[in-house]
Formats: sequence, structure tokens, C-alpha cells
Amino acid sequence: MIKLGCNFLSLRDTGVEEFIRICYDLRLDVVDFHQQAFQSTDPAYLTPIKLLCLRYGLPIGYIGVSGLFHGTAEERRRHAADSKRAVDLAAFLGSPLIRMFCATVPARNGDGEHTWPAMIAGYREVADYAAARGVAIGMQNHPSTGKEMLRIRREVDRDNFNFIMDTGQWLGSPGSEPRGETDPRHDFYGYMAQTIAHASYIRTKFYRIESGTEEWLDYERIVAIIKAAGYNGCISIVYEGEHPDRVEQVRLAAAWLREHLAGF
Repeated sequence: MIKLGCNFLSLRDTGVEEFIRICYDLRLDVVDFHQQAFQSTDPAYLTPIKLLCLRYGLPIGYIGVSGLFHGTAEERRRHAADSKRAVDLAAFLGSPLIRMFCATVPARNGDGEHTWPAMIAGYREVADYAAARGVAIGMQNHPSTGKEMLRIRREVDRDNFNFIMDTGQWLGSPGSEPRGETDPRHDFYGYMAQTIAHASYIRTKFYRIESGTEEWLDYERIVAIIKAAGYNGCISIVYEGEHPDRVEQVRLAAAWLREHLAGF
């Protein structure tokens, strides 16, 4: 059974506790956060948040971490350390997964080395650290192609390393640049179909849902891809539009997804 949730950044002007209560009021099943949502990693601060999620029956699906394994060796070291802190945070909060980024890969790093080997080594380092703590890694396409995502997964070669599929952040999709436009050189719906078998989580982007139907992405086509793959995990609403009533936009997105995923 699909579990429907929401990402904290969808309601960017709320606090953590308020966000959890809103998701409960919207009758969602799961919540997910960026690590920067939390003011502290002190257990005295985190424990009430964990207990509030428990009270409302809202497990934490993943903890997001920003940054890339590009740049100098020192920059990559800092990103590995930040990612490990996200793993520790996820383990404490009971989240099974952290989100890491994939992106267009430059040919060389800031120190002149080839980018790809160092990037793969960084993912492996974090995945090994996470495995020892019972946490998985979901690499988000942000942005990339299906072929790149599959290559990274194959070369990292860790059982706890898979994908978080983002519907709006493929190369050529309207969530990437230029914003709101599609690039016909990229079949981003094909990228979704190509990679969904390895998805640990799905982020459904919504940009213009005021009418009750998303205008930038073809969600009937996306839902067909999800159903064809037999996906049975969490689907998170990520609202990135500019409507001032962001709670209402999340409600509209949830209503559409519930209707079209009913019985699946």
C-alpha cells in the first residue's frame, strides 16, 4: 500500500512541530525533512519531535542532506562528514533513509582530479557508514539522466544505496533549468521508467496545482509508471510553487494523488 507524505520544505514558513501537526490534519502517512530543519542534534531537542511523530502516527521517511562530492578534497571531506551527521540524525529519529544529491558531473574537480572516481568513493564511504547504523542511502536525481543514475548505482555497489526518484528534477524536466520549460532532448518520463525499479522513495513535485491538477507535469503518465513498476513505498509531496496558501496546495496535491492511487 502506498504511503503518502509531505516534505518539510513544502511548508517552508512553518516550524517542525507545526509541520507535523499540519500533516496530521491533512491525514498524511509520513513526513520527511531536510537536516537543516532541526535547530540542534541534542537528544533533549530531538526527542520531543520524535515523540510528536509517534503520537500522530507519522514516521519520518528520510532526512535530506545537501551538497555534492565535487570540488577540492577538503570540500569532499566536509560533505562526507555532513552526510554522516545526517545518518546519525536519521538513526536517532528512526528514519530508515537519508537523501543525497546527484547532479551534472563536471569533468574535473577543483583540485584538477577527475570527478567521477572521487564521487563514487564518497558515496561508498557514506553508504558503508550508514550500513553500520541500519540506514540506507537514497540518491536523488538533481538533475541527471536515467543512464547516469544507473551507472552511479552500479559503481557504488552497496546494498543500502539506491534512489529517491524526484519527478521534477530530471535533466529536461520543468523543475530544472530553465524553470517551467521542458527540453525535448531529454525523455524525462523515460528516465523515471528506466530507474523506478531501484527507487526507495518518490518525491512528487508540484508547481501549479491551483486547479486541482498539476500543470507542469503529466501526473497521469507518472502514476502509470509507478503502477507498472509495482512500487509500494512512500510518495512525498514537494510543493515548489509560489501560491501564498501552501497548505492548500499540498491538500490539493494529496487529494489528486489519493484519487488516482486509490486501491493501489
